[in-house]
Amino acid sequence: MEYKGQTLQCHTLENNIAELVFDLQDGSVNKFDKNSLQELNEVVKLLEKDQSVKGLLISSGKDTFIVGADINQFLGIFQEPLDKLVQWVKDSQQVFSNLENLNIPSVCAINGFALGGGFEICLACTYRVASKQAKVGLPEVKLGLLPGFGGTARLPRLIGADNAIEWIAGGKDNNPENALKAGAVDSVVEPEILRDASLDLLARAIRGELDWETKRKVKQQPLMLNENEAMMTFETARAFIAGKAGPNYPAPLTIVGVMQAGANLPLEGALEIEAEGFAELAKSPEATSLIGLFLGDQLLKKKAKSSKKMAEPVNRAAVLGAGIMGGGVAYQSAFKGIPIAMKDIAQSQLELGIKEAAKIMQKRIDRGQMEVEEMTHILTDITPTLSYENIAEADLVVEAVVEKESVKKAVLSETESIIRKNAILASNTSTISITKLAKGLKRPEQFCGMHFFNPVHRMPLVEVIRGEKSSEPTIASTVAFAAAMGKSPIVVNDCPGFLVNRVLFPYIAGFTGLVSDGVDYEHIDKVMEKFGWPMGPACLLDVVGIDTAFHAGSVMAEGYPDRMSREDPTIISKMFEQKWFGKKNEKGFYIHSKDKKGKPKKEVNPETGNFIRDFNASSGDDISDEDIVDRMMLPMLMESSRCLEDNIVETPMEVDMGLIYGLGFPPFRGGIFRWADSAGLDELLQRAEKLKSFGKIYEPTEQIRKMVKDGQLFHPIR
Repeated sequence: MEYKGQTLQCHTLENNIAELVFDLQDGSVNKFDKNSLQELNEVVKLLEKDQSVKGLLISSGKDTFIVGADINQFLGIFQEPLDKLVQWVKDSQQVFSNLENLNIPSVCAINGFALGGGFEICLACTYRVASKQAKVGLPEVKLGLLPGFGGTARLPRLIGADNAIEWIAGGKDNNPENALKAGAVDSVVEPEILRDASLDLLARAIRGELDWETKRKVKQQPLMLNENEAMMTFETARAFIAGKAGPNYPAPLTIVGVMQAGANLPLEGALEIEAEGFAELAKSPEATSLIGLFLGDQLLKKKAKSSKKMAEPVNRAAVLGAGIMGGGVAYQSAFKGIPIAMKDIAQSQLELGIKEAAKIMQKRIDRGQMEVEEMTHILTDITPTLSYENIAEADLVVEAVVEKESVKKAVLSETESIIRKNAILASNTSTISITKLAKGLKRPEQFCGMHFFNPVHRMPLVEVIRGEKSSEPTIASTVAFAAAMGKSPIVVNDCPGFLVNRVLFPYIAGFTGLVSDGVDYEHIDKVMEKFGWPMGPACLLDVVGIDTAFHAGSVMAEGYPDRMSREDPTIISKMFEQKWFGKKNEKGFYIHSKDKKGKPKKEVNPETGNFIRDFNASSGDDISDEDIVDRMMLPMLMESSRCLEDNIVETPMEVDMGLIYGLGFPPFRGGIFRWADSAGLDELLQRAEKLKSFGKIYEPTEQIRKMVKDGQLFHPIR
């Protein structure tokens, strides 16, 4: 038989073996989309009719197998009514079941990533042979979903319920050795013999040397678990997962529930339950948000890849200013294989920087993520120096000295005179205008902002700030360098606070306003942590530093006096006056310590309560939790909208990603704009109108007014 489609082809080999090859035309990788499902269905129907075919080999024409589903194509389907969505899943499942039920043995040759639907088609085959370079898994939980093409039903019948729960609820990729040990694949071979080994296995099955029909029947029967075994397996998993996932991520527990409900049913019944569970999750706001996060990450990677094409490579870097931040930047660069010089004027700071890098790596060693030899190699790629001579040959230099304009200008000017004329100079400023800093430079076109977030090794975001004279090659090379360091860069046009700090400070202003109105700061923290923030605003101020917040707030007030300046004192200004700087000098909202396991814990600082009572005598009892959320979040929404109006960031998706990766915005809410879409822009507009008396930070933007009038969303589903 012969079949030629846009996503797959099928042809007959010798010995009456059919080979189905996934090979998306005009695409670099194979994905499951509507077209590939349709073409797979057509091929299976042809195979059902062709009595001459004795066996089926499934392979890939790409460097990898199938990376999963094209989620963009399915978002529209997820908007269908629940019953229609369930039926669509069942129809898709049937294609896989028809493949599985062909009256011939089938072998899948897994040459690279087989994830999501790509692994589910492997599970529908009789046998699976994996290359040593393969990775298999069902990562749908990361999108707030569960596998919908049979994964929750077939995998536990292959590898047991315990292993399947770990694989599916955890969503991790699995190397071929672990997959073989678990029973998810039948053989692991060297890449160069994958095809021959797969054909050999298929030939043995055709000759009757392997009982392939019994192997297939095992997958179609109920799991062999008695009542006690089932209870122990699923309820133990449920308790563990509930503690890990928390209340805001329903997918892991739904996965356990679906697998438990289908365990004692034949495969067909388990698939029906899977279809219903998939549809339920697909229509949840959490799935919409997590899918948006995935698409946003893909957008950032695509833009970074595009920048790399026009960028000059950074083969050697330098950072000015050691200490915690400089040490973090130096570690991240060296860890990713880019040698870096770390310069400071004080030996003690250089020692602190090296100590910071070593501390990060020691934690990796303790967790089994790094060998001592690797740590030694990385440390040799960091050159601590008191001299400018060691940075003279760097392709890109990151200035990370104290956040004072005069100091930064002096260091930048001196550095520019030392480095090569085609080298890029970048400032790790968090608030100071890049255009201002560039005024004393001879080559402002080769200067931009490169704002890292602390701790550098953990925070994914890097803001690349385009100054008035920053050239496109400079921006492209800096974006490419950030991506090479393993970061997610977002290009931001210059303005006070750039993106992240610009939208953070209206949020902080909402907090100080609530405290001034007598609302207990600990209660505000609890409300915002329940909303999904990793820590509440008071705790955040302690960690960032109240002095840092005060100075940055002054920059914001100068840049946006109409809405960010306040004549009246705030809790932050009062604390700063009394030299209460937060965690760094243990004078803040909380007393910070560690529990017996070494995890951070906080207790209310009793002195803070007295301080606040002296500052404001209001009770705040009439302010509800919903009011607290509105007064905290609406200023952030309005300032984020202004960033789009001012063309500071190109797309709503990049704003969302900036807040998630730079501030820890709750991922299950998808970012500020996805949250707004979900909550209802018209509803949020009405709430903002009611709060305008609290200040201009609550005033709705023209953009949002127009969007409500026109019935638009920040993230329309097409």
